[in-house]
Amino acid sequence: MPHKLQALDLWRNVLVSSVKQAGPDLSSRQLALLLTVYLTPPPHTVRGLAGTLSISKPAISRALDRLGRLGFVRRKRDDADRRNVLVQRTVKGSVFLTEFSQLVLTSQQAAMAEATVEAGAGPADIPPQPLPEDASNELVLAGSPD
Repeated sequence: MPHKLQALDLWRNVLVSSVKQAGPDLSSRQLALLLTVYLTPPPHTVRGLAGTLSISKPAISRALDRLGRLGFVRRKRDDADRRNVLVQRTVKGSVFLTEFSQLVLTSQQAAMAEATVEAGAGPADIPPQPLPEDASNELVLAGSPD
């Protein structure tokens, strides 16, 4: 399978695994926003997020409304400039993304094993790929004091 199709199949497998779980079903926009809030350095504002993602402020607000109802982010008035509302991370959002990152790693491992088998190596030739539990936590929690 060509590399571009492998990448799409990996993403499909991640999404299918996510949909099968009992958790919330996030839109691409909501997931992109959530990942941006957690994986880029704060502070995050509606205006800044709209610029980063090249979408309108009302679209950001709607996505933040949904993510806020889920408890994945919270809004807080900026004490330094009361006109600004800051978007902050939450523990619940961090847990969700940690679990989502585990889905990505598991799907990637399965895809690599399948590609190795297709290339002619037997299952015994596939080196084990342990999934470090704490590595995904470091990725999501890195630099998230809020």
